[in-house]
Amino acid sequence: MTCFSFCFTKKKASSAKQTFEADEGLSDIKNINLYSYKELRVATEDFSPANKIGEGGFGSVYKGTLKDGTVAALKVLSSDSRQGAREFLTEIKVISEVEHDNLVKLYGCCVEGNHRILVYGYLENNSLAQTLLGRGHSSIHFNWQTRRKICIGVARGLAYLHEDIRPHIIHRDIKASNILLDKDLMPKISDFGLAKFIPPNMTHVSTRVAGTAGYLAPEYAIRGQVTRKADIYSFGVLLLEIVTGRCNTNRRLPAEEQYLLEKVWGTFEKGELLRLVDALLNDDFNVEEACRFLKIGLLCTQDMPKLRPSMSTVVGMLLGEIHVNDKEITKPGLLSDLMPPKAKADRGQKCKAEMKNSTDTASSGLGKLYNSSSSSEKITSSIATMTFNSIYDRTN
Repeated sequence: MTCFSFCFTKKKASSAKQTFEADEGLSDIKNINLYSYKELRVATEDFSPANKIGEGGFGSVYKGTLKDGTVAALKVLSSDSRQGAREFLTEIKVISEVEHDNLVKLYGCCVEGNHRILVYGYLENNSLAQTLLGRGHSSIHFNWQTRRKICIGVARGLAYLHEDIRPHIIHRDIKASNILLDKDLMPKISDFGLAKFIPPNMTHVSTRVAGTAGYLAPEYAIRGQVTRKADIYSFGVLLLEIVTGRCNTNRRLPAEEQYLLEKVWGTFEKGELLRLVDALLNDDFNVEEACRFLKIGLLCTQDMPKLRPSMSTVVGMLLGEIHVNDKEITKPGLLSDLMPPKAKADRGQKCKAEMKNSTDTASSGLGKLYNSSSSSEKITSSIATMTFNSIYDRTN
């Protein structure tokens, strides 16, 4: 047997195994519509490029119209997707059994041959990553009331997953690109492929580390023990992004400006949080509320997981029902704390070199660089590896 035929056979066998796993797993899931591949081909005009509305490591997302006229978003997993049969089934199991205004609505799925497709309700305004944080790529104006509504909506959705349903659910990948917006800019938490159920009477679940650099709670990245506090950390980072209008990581900035959480903490210590509110709001916002939201973001990202508030408490603080100013805010879990001294020095030297090289081309000044879009997912693998492998003692 040639190497090519062996590899092809192995890949084909693996694909067949994943299809079998998906078929077997679906038999346990109720309240789920099964669509034929032919039906979804028709809905998307044979998966026309004109209907493609998104793409990622998992595959592509298409806009389609189902037989009953319902407009849907079809998440088509590629054959070499990082999301295998297990994650595919997890996403279906989690989202098919929950219903909340701030969670995406799953209509059904297709498991036919090697095709794995999830059919969701279509959301007109894409994700926060594409709109609010993708400067220049959206015509949507995010005024303060809209941002406030988004923050509270995401918090309510997470509180529902963490506290209101049994068993409780940890999302594990809360980030801007997983917050979708409907026509009224109502936020919907999406992508439950990494979600974990918390068995009764258990404080954490041990699992392989998965998620997105920049949003990962340090204690989870180090030990692989995930609790609801890891989601709360991720939400805290997201909250800071929404208020400031910038991504949590921007490698184009000077070393001291690159990481949003570090920047917010340093500014908080100086008593100058107001400086960080997005300049695009043109001072048209509630000053007390904006500063309170930034403080809540810091409370959620505190280094010690046990000090982070529950999501129901976060909702109360965002609504102004629970006071924030009387709560002590301790230092957040920072990426720089996980990096060896040499790595910190290397990072600083590299940043200086990058800034020197970009001086001649950056004609719009530092303000533009500060608010430019730079996805946290583009963080270099070396820094991500340092995060996962560092040894740092934290207790839940």
